[in-house]
Amino acid sequence: MSRLSSAEHMSLTDKFRLINWGLVAIIALIGLAGVTLLYSAGGRSWEPWAGPQAIRFALGFCLMLCLALVDIRFWLRAAYPLFGFMFFLLIVVEIMGHVGMGAQRWINLGFFVLQPSELMKITLVLVLAKYFHSLELDEIGRPAMLIPPLLMVLAPVGLVLLQPNLGTAMLLTLASGALFFVAGVRWWKFLIVIALTGLILPYAWHHLHDYQKDRLLTFIHPDNDPLGTGYNIIQSKIALGSGGLFGKGFGMGSQSQLQFLPEKHTDFIFVVLAEEFGMIGAMILLALYFLLLVYGVMIALTSRSQFARLTAFGLTTTFFLYVFVNVAMVTGLIPVVGIPLPLVSYGGTAMMTLLIGCGVLLSISVHRDIRISRTGITEL
Repeated sequence: MSRLSSAEHMSLTDKFRLINWGLVAIIALIGLAGVTLLYSAGGRSWEPWAGPQAIRFALGFCLMLCLALVDIRFWLRAAYPLFGFMFFLLIVVEIMGHVGMGAQRWINLGFFVLQPSELMKITLVLVLAKYFHSLELDEIGRPAMLIPPLLMVLAPVGLVLLQPNLGTAMLLTLASGALFFVAGVRWWKFLIVIALTGLILPYAWHHLHDYQKDRLLTFIHPDNDPLGTGYNIIQSKIALGSGGLFGKGFGMGSQSQLQFLPEKHTDFIFVVLAEEFGMIGAMILLALYFLLLVYGVMIALTSRSQFARLTAFGLTTTFFLYVFVNVAMVTGLIPVVGIPLPLVSYGGTAMMTLLIGCGVLLSISVHRDIRISRTGITEL
């Protein structure tokens, strides 16, 4: 029996053995780092953040391993229904969503507060990968064939902007753009989109919320209002600098322990790491993220089907954007947009979304030898 036909008839035991355990170990280490930092940020206590985070990560980790055993063709078949369901949930958010921190982004399920825009990041990758998988390369070059995927992107992005959630809308757009490029869309078409975006920026500025304008203005002049809009980023930079090379020690960060650092358990958790473990600790965590991204790219390159390649690349790009935007945000390289540090920041839906994405990535790795035609039929 050939290797490919063997992949068609693998038992669950065989699939379990084929799981990329190197990638699983990296994910576990990042999650452990997150729980440890939240334990420190909570005053060396499991409450209020470390305990719930540990439980969520353990449950999500088990779900990730279960999803790794799911046949890659399931994700191909389920892409459109999952996208439709997530889009429906975004509409529900607009109608009867839970309001928190001035935004309407959540659905309160009683036992869990769901943020559909996070899950849309996974389903949007799946649906775009399926669409481009069904096209020949010359069809991708036709402008008319790009209308459906553009609508698939613009519709959820528009709903997310209404919440308002500029950070998530940005991640959805950038990840989709990267997938368009890898699928074979010519670069000059991106230049047209960028030029059109530049033309509408003055119009968009007048429709931003006041707090969004404040964030952009604070990015340009953070010292103008050091006790107001510029407070967060100034305290973040103080904490980053005070950590030095080796840090102040576990639980010894002055900015975080004395409550100077805002949102230390969510958006600014990377600053807690840098203050307590210094540049060395920060570089170790970034090295783990880098290894995770390398695994994702390698899984994409070794997959035989176009759907698997595009999905793996899209998920890896999404993960990269999470890391890049959060680190750039807390170091003052870009405006503060409220993107969590993946698998480290405190949060429910974001963590589950990332672990689901890792589960799909592991599934692609396990079933990488399965080749699927444009019509969805397995080719032997």
